[in-house]
Amino acid sequence: MKLTISLWQRLLGLLPGELTAHETEWLISPHQHMPLMAQRRALIIINRTRLFAMLFALLTPLWIAVDMVALPMVLAAQLAGLRLLATAAFAWLVFNHQRDGSLRQAYRAMATLFAIPTLFYVASHLLLTRHQLQGLSAAIGTGYAFLPFVLLAGFAIFPLTLLESALFAAPILTADGVAWLLQWQVIDWPSFSGAFWLLTLITGVATLASMSQLAFMIALVNQAVRDPLTGCFSRRSAEEMLDLQFTLARRSRRPLSVAFIDLDHFKGINDRHGHEAGDRALQGLTRAINETLRHGDILTRWGGEEFLLLMPETDRQQALQALARLRQRGLGLRPDGTPLTASIGLAESLADQPENWHRLVEQADARMYHAKQQGRDRIVDRDAEPDSAPCLADMVSRQLEQST
Repeated sequence: MKLTISLWQRLLGLLPGELTAHETEWLISPHQHMPLMAQRRALIIINRTRLFAMLFALLTPLWIAVDMVALPMVLAAQLAGLRLLATAAFAWLVFNHQRDGSLRQAYRAMATLFAIPTLFYVASHLLLTRHQLQGLSAAIGTGYAFLPFVLLAGFAIFPLTLLESALFAAPILTADGVAWLLQWQVIDWPSFSGAFWLLTLITGVATLASMSQLAFMIALVNQAVRDPLTGCFSRRSAEEMLDLQFTLARRSRRPLSVAFIDLDHFKGINDRHGHEAGDRALQGLTRAINETLRHGDILTRWGGEEFLLLMPETDRQQALQALARLRQRGLGLRPDGTPLTASIGLAESLADQPENWHRLVEQADARMYHAKQQGRDRIVDRDAEPDSAPCLADMVSRQLEQST
């Protein structure tokens, strides 16, 4: 495994430590990408798709003049019609494509971008094979055969995984093979084999470039969204993920659970053992939670000793079971060797019906406060929430603890 990771890093130009073993797997398939990463990558793909489409929309009709001069008039007119249709399709892609930040939308945009010139290539190839071109006309006609090379090289500008690159390149390689086979009676097999091998080689280089872009994007996103002390997500990135996950949960009417976790008596660790000991306690808590997290759960540092655990596609009962396993396994140790404990408040979108994600977090925060009020080291959810308001002394005590 270490040899594989080292090989990936050398091929992609990464320095050791920029990607973990788990993150290296993200270069193969997009299925394990975190939601924030998927959203930002989708926006990049859509923006670059529009840029690529704009370039094609500007350059495609300009070649009509060359065809008119060098090719027979009938053939030039037919190719001009194809070029105008392709130009209109590229223009539509530039000005009318939606940008909702989803990978599905990004895939649709990219598939449309490469489908337009691929269909143009097959149609133009069929038209060109009907004419016996010579001299300058033959040279211009031969230039159409280079379109698949341009398309496959274009993959290099997109941050794609290995699987995505293979799936998007396959139709172009297939179209090139079909175009050659349509004239199999007169096909020059050595020329076809050499050209197809070169296409495959360009696909491999473009795929490596795409994966390299993705690898550096993962490294940069990690630096931007991670808390430097604990390595979990920062509050700013948590707010972005909450906004995305709450919108998806509401749209699909699926549950989203949020657990507000506050370490008990954390101020005492800093006061008695120093802030370095407090930092080690926070790092130990993060390690303990990460070792117990389910796939898809997201741990974020909300501030100080407060953490927010996002559990998409998780209802109240499932969230309680996950948190019970977490507490049973343990949250780490204090400097004196005693177990770390935490007060946890739980809120769930379907059960609590908040109007927005801010209110969902407020509900979890309020229940965490009730857990403190009831003696700490416990979970409070909707059913366990007391009816009485917190007393003034406890409110003042919590405010003093947070301020120091």
